[in-house]
Amino acid sequence: MTSNAIRGIRRKKSSLSEVKIAVLGAPGVGKSALIVRFLTKRYIGEYDHQAEQRYRNEILVDGEPVLFEILDTCNKTMEALPSQETINWADGFLLVYSITDRQSFNWVKRVRLHICERKAGGRGSGLSSAATLTPTPPLPPSGGMGGDISPTLGPPMVLLANKADMVHLRQVSTEEGEILAKDLECFFCEVAASEHVMQVANAFHEVFKEVQNMRKRNKTSLLDRVLGSKATRIYVRGKSDSALPKD
Repeated sequence: MTSNAIRGIRRKKSSLSEVKIAVLGAPGVGKSALIVRFLTKRYIGEYDHQAEQRYRNEILVDGEPVLFEILDTCNKTMEALPSQETINWADGFLLVYSITDRQSFNWVKRVRLHICERKAGGRGSGLSSAATLTPTPPLPPSGGMGGDISPTLGPPMVLLANKADMVHLRQVSTEEGEILAKDLECFFCEVAASEHVMQVANAFHEVFKEVQNMRKRNKTSLLDRVLGSKATRIYVRGKSDSALPKD
């Protein structure tokens, strides 16, 4: 292999985008089925996870390779919400509910505020082998200790309604999902992990794109602050006593 080819491979590896996505949802909404459908294009209907699972896979998004690291959370009760550790670890979140389970829809509304509050106040980015979902008291209607949180300040999220093939058992209308997504200012779609391949993949791709958009905004904001501080220093130096004519 030539040196040019080796350098080309190194450049390709160094330019590989990475994203960490936590898939969150109430028990039984089909989180594992969605993840397996995305990573393997296969459907497995029954899972009996007793602990969280993490997956890593390189997948093309708009023709570019992306390394996805996906956390399949394992909450066993409706009272369990993501821990600070999980929230700090993730770059973005896929919030899943089932159209056949209104409680899972309400859980998603509750967990979104929980994430924004913890993400704003969290520190660190690691994820140990400890349980990532811990029981948390219900948040007060006013927004809890963090107060009102604008959706535009929240971390990247996508809202996904699963089991769209089970319309005869529907408890949550499409319109309700659309309204919630509008409130959260995030992408929304209804899918059936048992039937849809491209739609499921598109939801994960959208989380990655939202993460990339936030990274670009943060980089631009940092650059603006740096340039702004330099301009301020130049201005102050120009007005200093050393620059004034002496008698």
